[in-house]
Amino acid sequence: MPLRAITADEAATNLAGFDAIIDARSPAEFALDHLPGAINWPVLDDEQRRTVGTLYVQTSALEARKLGATLAARNIADHLERWIADKPRDWQPLVYCWRGGQRSGSLAWFLDQIGFRAAKLAGGYKGFRAVVLQDLATWPARFDFRVLAGRTGSGKTRLLQTLAEQGAQVLDLEGLACHRGSILGNLPGQPQPSQKQFDNRLWQALRDLDAMRPVFVESESKKIGRLQLPDALVRHMHAQGRVLRVQMPDAARVQLLLEDYGFFADDAEAFCRLLDGLVVLRGRDTVARWQALARAGDWASVFGQLMQEHYDPLYQRSMDRNYNGLLNAERVALADGGPAALQEAAAALLT
Repeated sequence: MPLRAITADEAATNLAGFDAIIDARSPAEFALDHLPGAINWPVLDDEQRRTVGTLYVQTSALEARKLGATLAARNIADHLERWIADKPRDWQPLVYCWRGGQRSGSLAWFLDQIGFRAAKLAGGYKGFRAVVLQDLATWPARFDFRVLAGRTGSGKTRLLQTLAEQGAQVLDLEGLACHRGSILGNLPGQPQPSQKQFDNRLWQALRDLDAMRPVFVESESKKIGRLQLPDALVRHMHAQGRVLRVQMPDAARVQLLLEDYGFFADDAEAFCRLLDGLVVLRGRDTVARWQALARAGDWASVFGQLMQEHYDPLYQRSMDRNYNGLLNAERVALADGGPAALQEAAAALLT
């Protein structure tokens, strides 16, 4: 029987139906982006792929295929020896590569010949990527978004997390992007994913939501760090989202920022380098004043001045431009960023 192949549309609707999703591409390709939940069994590693590609261009397709087949057979044998000993006969893996060609075909063929219910993804990751982009352009319109809007440090992220803990549906865009959404937003030890991988994460998150229930989400600009949000999602949040205006006293906001960004105290110079990015907007003298406070360890003053002189005016312009109903929006008052205030506000929103 011919090797079973499924389309990208079929895979997108039934990824959970496979016991394993195996990416046959090189480790570098896999690290950049991959199907949700995939594991990497490279048929060619990075150096082997480069060598075969060079041989194909500089010598001949035949010589490249000879070498590629030899290397692939050795690598596949190694994967089989390492990973399949405990797999039952009805184990059902989905195998893919970039275009659904020789790499995934070779690995899936061996698994099929053993007797497993292996399938190959027709069109490969490239085809799956097209489905993801198509879905991201249409799916946002399904949802009733409750948009948490509030100034920097007002507790929007903490409230979103508390809502999730209390059973609400949430779409944590900053969590998916590994970034807090400002010039200071990089998370220590958590690099941002590639744009393609972020798209995959967002696609999976939207796929798991129930369109019959409201979805809480933070107000965001079109970019979170260096990652772009889908235009359809941003448009729907702005035009159709029900805005909830989160407010917190300024002193409590400063305290929250001290807690969330306290790691900068260990490297004031890194903080100051990030502030250099604000010179165009706020001027050298203003930025130098903030940097001097940081170097002196006066973090409360730094964050207080950044709030009042940079983030609050920026936020107000963005809200005025994107959310016409903000002034009449339901108000969510937080006394501070502590658990009691957050739980009380979350409970009120869910009743």
